[in-house]
Formats: sequence, C-alpha cells, structure tokens
Amino acid sequence: MLVLLGLILAFHIATAALLFIATIDNAWWKNDISSTDIWQTCYFNSSECNDETISGYGDCIKAIQATMSLSVIFCCLSFIVFVVQLFRLQKGQRFFIAGTLQLLSSLCVMIAASIYTDQQLNFHRNLHEGYYGYSYILAWIAFGFTFISGVMYIVLRKRK
Repeated sequence: MLVLLGLILAFHIATAALLFIATIDNAWWKNDISSTDIWQTCYFNSSECNDETISGYGDCIKAIQATMSLSVIFCCLSFIVFVVQLFRLQKGQRFFIAGTLQLLSSLCVMIAASIYTDQQLNFHRNLHEGYYGYSYILAWIAFGFTFISGVMYIVLRKRK
C-alpha cells in the first residue's frame, strides 16, 4: 500500500509540474521568428518580449490565462487536501474532496486548451506559418493526467 501511495503522490507531483510548465513557459505557438505563450510573444532575433500582441487578443486570452492559472491552483490545493485527508479520513472512506479539486483542475485545463485551439487563427493572423509548441501539447497531456488523477482519487479508499 505504501508503494501505491508513493506512486500516486509522484503522479500528482508530475501532473503539477506539467501544469506549471504549460502555464509559464513560452512555447504555445512557435515559428521561425517568434515564440508565443499565453502571456507574451518573444522574438528570436532580439532579446525583447512583446506584451502588446497578447493584450490585443481580447477577452479570449484573458480567459485562457485565468483558467490555466485556476488549474494550477486547483491542482496544488488538491495535493494539499489529499495529504490532509490521508491523515484525517476514517478507514474505508474515499478522497472525494481531493478528487473533485483535481477534476476541476482538469476541466480548467481543457477549457483553456480548447479556447486556444479554437481562437488560434485569430491570435496569429500575422503569423500563419507556425506550429503548436510543446507547452500547448503539455497542456493537453496535463488535462489527461489531471483527469486520470481525479478519477483515481475518487475511486481510492483509505486503507490501513
């Protein structure tokens, strides 16, 4: 049981790391001259990053920023609640609160990545040549991991 608990905690920490990287790192959209994330656009030929292009995207980018930030917060809260419930729950009870918070984190990641996917052409009108960066892909992977983790917490029962 202790090995299973260690694997669950390691899986949760890996999921949180994926969420942090996907939210912070500058690689949601890339091309030959720039790299864009949900916060700013950085150009390779100079050392400047331009925040004005991101603010020009409108309310959609703010929704993406908010939901990705919420996903990180929910994932961290879920980890804290899981550790607290690990010591507080009675034998045989399930980790419903931790699982619910993790599923909320999964929902937030899905919403952010879906909005970005839908609005990508509007965001990069002047940069049609490009491709999705690894942070975007990590966001979708983090969605799957948080969903699996949330279901795992809800199914998991506390044993001795």
